[in-house]
Amino acid sequence: MNENITISEDGVEQIALKVYTQQAYLNYSMYVINDRALPNLGDGLKPVQRRIIYAMSELGLKQTAKFKKSARTIGDVIGKFHPHGDAACYEAMVLMAQPFSYRYPIVDGQGNWGSPDDPKSFAAMRYTESRLQKYSELLLSELGQGTVDWRPNFDGTLEEPEVLPARLPNVLLNGGSGIAVGMATDIPPHNLIEIANACIYLLDKPKAPISEICRIIRGPDFPTDAELVTPKEEIFELYRTGKGTLKARATYLKENGEIILTSLPYQVSGAKILEQIAAQMQKKKLPMVVDIRDESDHENPTRIVIVPKSNRVDTDAVMSHLFATTDLEKNYRVNFNMIGINKRPQVKDIATLLKEWLQFRTLTVKKRLQYRLDKILDRLHILDGLLIAYLNIDEVIRIIRQEDKPKPALIKNFKITDVQAEAILNLRLRQLAKLEEISIKAEQKELNAERKTLEQLLTSSARLKTLIKKEIKADAAEFGDERRTPLVTREESKAFSEAELMSTEPVTIILSDRGWTRSAKGHDVDPTSLQYKSGDSFKIAAKGKSNQLAVFMDSTGRAYSLPAHTLPSARGQGEPISGRVSPPSGATFEGVVIGEDDSDVFLASDAGYGFVGKIRDLISNKKSGKAVLRCPKGSKTLFTSVLEDYDSELIVSVSNEGRMLIFPIAELPRLAKGKGNKIINIPASRVAERLEFLAAIALVSVNDTITVYAGRRHHNLKPSDLAHYRGDRGRRGNKLPRGFRNVDRIEVLKKNSAG
Repeated sequence: MNENITISEDGVEQIALKVYTQQAYLNYSMYVINDRALPNLGDGLKPVQRRIIYAMSELGLKQTAKFKKSARTIGDVIGKFHPHGDAACYEAMVLMAQPFSYRYPIVDGQGNWGSPDDPKSFAAMRYTESRLQKYSELLLSELGQGTVDWRPNFDGTLEEPEVLPARLPNVLLNGGSGIAVGMATDIPPHNLIEIANACIYLLDKPKAPISEICRIIRGPDFPTDAELVTPKEEIFELYRTGKGTLKARATYLKENGEIILTSLPYQVSGAKILEQIAAQMQKKKLPMVVDIRDESDHENPTRIVIVPKSNRVDTDAVMSHLFATTDLEKNYRVNFNMIGINKRPQVKDIATLLKEWLQFRTLTVKKRLQYRLDKILDRLHILDGLLIAYLNIDEVIRIIRQEDKPKPALIKNFKITDVQAEAILNLRLRQLAKLEEISIKAEQKELNAERKTLEQLLTSSARLKTLIKKEIKADAAEFGDERRTPLVTREESKAFSEAELMSTEPVTIILSDRGWTRSAKGHDVDPTSLQYKSGDSFKIAAKGKSNQLAVFMDSTGRAYSLPAHTLPSARGQGEPISGRVSPPSGATFEGVVIGEDDSDVFLASDAGYGFVGKIRDLISNKKSGKAVLRCPKGSKTLFTSVLEDYDSELIVSVSNEGRMLIFPIAELPRLAKGKGNKIINIPASRVAERLEFLAAIALVSVNDTITVYAGRRHHNLKPSDLAHYRGDRGRRGNKLPRGFRNVDRIEVLKKNSAG
C-alpha cells in the first residue's frame, strides 16, 4: 500500500492534500509532455497529428483516392482515437495541409484552407475536403508490416500505433512547436535532401563531429523564400547545443525606383507588414516613403511595392530601418526538445538527434525484415505440406472421403503439422491440377531465395546499413527538392534615429544675453531684428539643420546638447535654456554651435587659452551637461565656433588692454576636452583678479576685413593692416591705435560678401 495513504476508522482512504496535488500535477504534467505537446523523435508527430494521419489511412484516403469531407475524418479521429475538441483537432489537420506552414505538407486539401496573410481564415470542416499527400507514404507505407508497437485507444475497443514507421526524420523535415509544462519545443523545418544526405553520412561515419554534419545541413529550410541571415557560427552553435535563435529577412529588389518585396519571413503576414509600414507613415516616422501597395496575385504570391519619396532616397537604408522596426525581419526560437526513443523528453544536438533516429530506423527495418521472414517461413511450411499432398493426392482424397475426422488422419499418415493439414483441407478442387505442383515448386524456389536474402540482411549489420542507405537515397530522390531558404550574410539591420527621420531644413539657432534660445527657419534671418524680452538682447547665432543637435556652452565650460527641432520657433521670444538643462549655480550661457558630428569646433576661455575639438566631443544626453573647456580661476568661456577651414583660418584675439595677436588656428592642438594651449599671453595672476583678460576673438581668412568696435568708435583693418598684428601663438601681441584699445567686439567682413 502507498505509504502516503492512511485508512480511517470507517474504512475511508485518506491522503494529505499536499501529496495529492503534487501527484495530480505531476501526472498531468507528464501527460501533457508525453501525449500532447512534444513530438516523437521517430515520426516527428504529436499524438493528435499521428491520429489524424492514421485515421485518414484507415478511411482509405490515400493520395490516389477521392477527396472526402474533412468533417468525416475529424469525426473518426475524435470518435476513435482522440477524445478532445473537434476545433483543435481540425486546426491541427489544417496546419498539415498548408504549404506555407509545413515544408512538406502531409494532408492534401481542397477548398479554403487559409492563406499566408491569415492562416486561421480556413473554412469550416463541413465545407473543406481532404486526403493524404503522397509524402504521407514516408510515414505509413510500412505500418502493417510489424514495424511498430500498438496500444489500445482511449476506450480499449481499437488499437492505434504508438509511433509511425517514418522512412525519413520527419521531426526535422517539418519541424514543430509546442508548449508543455515547464518545457517547450521549437523545431524549424529542414531540407529533405540535406537531412537524407546527413543520415547517409552518419551511417558511414557514426562518430562524425557536428562540424562535418553542418557542412551537409547548412541550416533550416523554411517554406518561404526569405533569406536566413543568421551567421554560420550561430547556426553551428545552435546545432551543437540544440538551442538558439534564427533570423530570417524578407527579400526585395529595386524596380523603376521602387522597392519590391518578393518574399516574407516564415509565418509573417503581408497584411501585417502593410499595416506596420502604414502606421509609421501616418506617425511621420517614415518621411522618405510616400506610398505602399500590395500587388500580390496568383503569379506573384508576394509582391509588396514601397514607393520612395525620390530617386535620391537610399533604398538600402530604408530597408535596413524596416527590417529593424517591422516583421520584415523576424527572430525564431529554436529548441530541439522531443520525446526520444527512450520515451523521455530531452533537448538534443543535431548529431544525437540523427543518430537516435537512425537507431529507430534500423530497429524499424529489422522488424520489417523479420516480419517478412516470418511470413515467408510460414508460407514455406504450408507449401511443404501442400507438396506432400500433391505427391500423395489419391491417399489424401481417400482420407478426406472416408475418415470422420480427416485432419488427425492426415497428420498421422503424412507426419505433417496442424497448420499444414488445415491448408490441405482448405484446398479447392481446381487446385488439384497437375500444374499446381509446378507452381508450388516455383513459389518455394522464389521464397527460399528471398528467405536467404532476408537472413543475410538480418545477420549482417553492413548489409542492413547498405539497405537503409539505399532506401533513404530512393526516398530523397522521390520526395526531395531544392532548398528554398537561401543562407546569406547581411549587415545588422539598423533603425533610423529620431534625427535621421526629421526633415533636414536649414535653421538658425539664436541665443540671447540672458540665455534664452529659439530656432528660426532658414539661414537668411537677421537675429538683431527679432524681438527680445525687456532688458534682453541678441548675443550669438549659429547656422545648421533641423535634424542636428544644438550645443550650448555655459560660462564654466560645460556643454549642453538639445535637438534643434525641439527648440521654440523664432516667431516668439523663445524659452530659457535653463528650463531644459541644469547648469551650475551662477553660470551663464555664452555660446552655441550646430553642425555634423565630425565638424571642427574652436573653443576658448577669456584667460587666453583654447583648442580645436569635434562637435561629437561636446554632445551629452545629461541635463547636467558635459565638462569640455577647463577655465582657469577667474576666467569664463569666451568663444565657441564651428570652423570652416582648419588649415587656412586665422585667429584674431584682442585683450582688454587693446593688445591684438593674429596667428593660424592650425597652431592650436586638437583635444576632446581640457584647457587648451595659450592663444595670447596673459599672466594668470592678472586673470584671477580680472585685471587682464581676452576681450574678443574672431576667425578670419587672409583676405577678410576686420572692424574693431570700442564704445561708439570703430576702426577698420584691411588685409594689408593685419600683418602688423601677426605673430606666434602665445605672444603678447601688438597694441591697437589709441582710442580703440577698449574693445567691445570684433566684426569680420568676408571678401565674398563685401560691397
